[in-house]
Amino acid sequence: MRQVILDTETTGLEPAEGHRIIEIGCIELVDRRPTGRTFHEYVNPGRDVDAGALEIHNISNEFLANKPHFADIVAAFLKFIDGGELIIHNAAFDVAFINNELRILGDASADITQRCGVLDTLELARRLHPGQKNGLDALCKRYNVDNSSRQFHGALLDAQILADVYLAMTGGQAALLLDPSVESRRLGNNRLQHVERDGLALKVIPASDTELKAHQARLEAISKASGGKCLWRD
Repeated sequence: MRQVILDTETTGLEPAEGHRIIEIGCIELVDRRPTGRTFHEYVNPGRDVDAGALEIHNISNEFLANKPHFADIVAAFLKFIDGGELIIHNAAFDVAFINNELRILGDASADITQRCGVLDTLELARRLHPGQKNGLDALCKRYNVDNSSRQFHGALLDAQILADVYLAMTGGQAALLLDPSVESRRLGNNRLQHVERDGLALKVIPASDTELKAHQARLEAISKASGGKCLWRD
């Protein structure tokens, strides 16, 4: 299964008011593991960034002045995401802006959801944690994901953070940037020690009714979050 964690930054809040994309960041997962492939571009929007948006992402007009236009990067962007499932926090926002950019280029019926499936992690979080704060920072705190480098919003940084949050929310690997060599360095040259089991009498403590119910509730939550794609149900 190929998934693409995606985030954008924009000049403002509404494409209907002429606002445009100024940054796109994507991270590829295959079978819930990061492949190391990313897509990241800053984009010259051909208009000024709103003051309110600048306070959020700190991407200035001067910085964007010599960046490529969306038309220059669209082919590479579409090639990167094509056929994957997009994982986006508050997907309606990013999808609307991407579709708007495609329509500006002449595709009047452009709809990125015809190329890719879309999973909205905001909607997923609201189902898992009804009545609670489910912004990205709140989810980082809930799932112990480090977002200390997020002084300003940034598309690639936020995609990296969202990948960690998504994997934690759906019951899998929670550290996107984990270096697989760390574990081997930690183990060093240690050898497995054989344990003699003769004469051991291990005490078996069965789960209580309360624990069994909590376990079942957790399995149901994972099943719901994954759309029923759980191996134990096959």
